[in-house]
Amino acid sequence: MRAILALILAVQLSGCGLLYRQTVQQGNLLEAEQIDALKPGMTKRQVALVLGTPAVQTPFRDDRWDYVSSFKDDSGKIELKRLTVIFDDNVLVRTEGDYEPGKGVRIKAAEDDAEGDSGTVDS
Repeated sequence: MRAILALILAVQLSGCGLLYRQTVQQGNLLEAEQIDALKPGMTKRQVALVLGTPAVQTPFRDDRWDYVSSFKDDSGKIELKRLTVIFDDNVLVRTEGDYEPGKGVRIKAAEDDAEGDSGTVDS
């Protein structure tokens, strides 16, 4: 009788390891097409139309928007990504962060053209 009870208990407990764990995505989920659509000289309104409302918009730095996202897979591994959009006088100057737009895409801001220097979209 004890052997049967132990066998039933073992079978029930072994099923606990097979539970489904859903992947969880939070924050601004940005696609490559959205990042590639960013061009220097875009206004804040245009950037907001492309990327959506930023996750972090500090009142102390009106020239900076932060888009933050996290992805937790079924194994529990968490991947964090961020994109910082920098403006100067309400015009997009550059981006920084973990998103990689179109492999080596270089953008030039208007003030960089005068200096002969070009900015790179950081990944």
